[in-house]
Amino acid sequence: MEDSYDAIVLGTGLTECVLSGLLSVSGMKVLHMDRNDYYGGECASLNLKQLFDKFGKGEPDATKLPGKSHEYNVDLCPKLLMANGKLVKILRQTVAQRYSMEFMLIEGSFVLRDGKIHRVPASDTEALKSQLMGMFEKRRAAKFLGWVQDYDPAVPKTHKGWNLQQKPMREVFKEFSLEPKTIDFMGHAAALHFDDLYLDQPAHPTIMKLKLYSESVSMYGSSPYVYPLYGLGDIPQAFARLCAVWGGTYMLNKPISKVLMEDGKFVGVESGGETAKAPIVVGDPSYFMDLDKKVKPCGRVVRCICLMNHPIPNVAENAKSCQIIIPQSELKRQHDMYVICTSYVHKVCPDGMYIALVSTFVETDEPEKELEPGMKLLGPVLEKFVSVTEFYEPTGSGVDDKCFISKGMDPTTHFESCANDVLDLYKRIMGKDYDYEATIEVPGQE
Repeated sequence: MEDSYDAIVLGTGLTECVLSGLLSVSGMKVLHMDRNDYYGGECASLNLKQLFDKFGKGEPDATKLPGKSHEYNVDLCPKLLMANGKLVKILRQTVAQRYSMEFMLIEGSFVLRDGKIHRVPASDTEALKSQLMGMFEKRRAAKFLGWVQDYDPAVPKTHKGWNLQQKPMREVFKEFSLEPKTIDFMGHAAALHFDDLYLDQPAHPTIMKLKLYSESVSMYGSSPYVYPLYGLGDIPQAFARLCAVWGGTYMLNKPISKVLMEDGKFVGVESGGETAKAPIVVGDPSYFMDLDKKVKPCGRVVRCICLMNHPIPNVAENAKSCQIIIPQSELKRQHDMYVICTSYVHKVCPDGMYIALVSTFVETDEPEKELEPGMKLLGPVLEKFVSVTEFYEPTGSGVDDKCFISKGMDPTTHFESCANDVLDLYKRIMGKDYDYEATIEVPGQE
């Protein structure tokens, strides 16, 4: 490997691959390395044999699981993309058309209330039809969602005279006389908060989250989420190709023996007796464990991947794909639980098969048992794969030490928190916001 670069990226998780592509496009000479021999990191997509090997389960039982190993593309950390979200906008601008990436609509977004699965209303019209609320509450919710749809940060007359940069979200809900259970599903299943801290924070971010949800639903009519055909594995690889087109260098199966620091700042990495130098490094937390106080544990995440031969029962119209959020209040827990289902229509498993995931933050010393409320929704499972992982975050911004570290993958089943991390890291590295409108041309082509 050459000895000098503008940036070194460690790990091929989604955040790292997106950033390596964006940094290369911006003109940086990038070296991208991964200790594994495959792309994706925590977001890797595995075939059936790789999945069984990873979890130490021997050989797949062909009498129980149909199809060949390569017909399965099982995401270790499946997440959905908001149709009008930040990550989809970056994909459209950079790699989606260039590499013929295809996406399919997730059929429904649901919430569990009093033991029953309900579709999440995203507009005033949907609120009036929803079975989540009584007649009078429907009208109040419709009025609230109608206001959210009309809200424009740049148009003061849509603010109802409120300073939403200061007014807490709890008070906004109170202005519309919404009931606690309505607030619960709007805050957790539509705005996608995983705890209730947002209620006492300024309302503007939550209003924008609700607005994004509504806009994403309106794009395709039934759900705010899309998912790539053949799973998430193609997204990191597409950005890897983008980086390579712009002169980036990729090295898989390249363990990092040491991250080099001088006078408190990053200067390079050592690998296999070789040294590569650069003024900045971007990487996932696992590459910085040996450095003092660069990352901190923020809890544990438990996930259960399930292979099934049927859709999730009691979901509208036997949906072949969906997301179900179980709010913390429904479970008497501190954090929400997430259920996601994809299937053969997404080309991630053989015909007639389904892949489900149940995940949450660990709160007890029996992580797998904590998943029971979500597992009960799935019905019979042919095979399951349980993992418990530490969730890490950086302790600093990277501006001073030039170590720009991503956050670990949280238990949510959507990419909004990941997209925010990508854009936040980009701004800290480049000193400016990402420009969604910039034209990206292939080098050497007009």
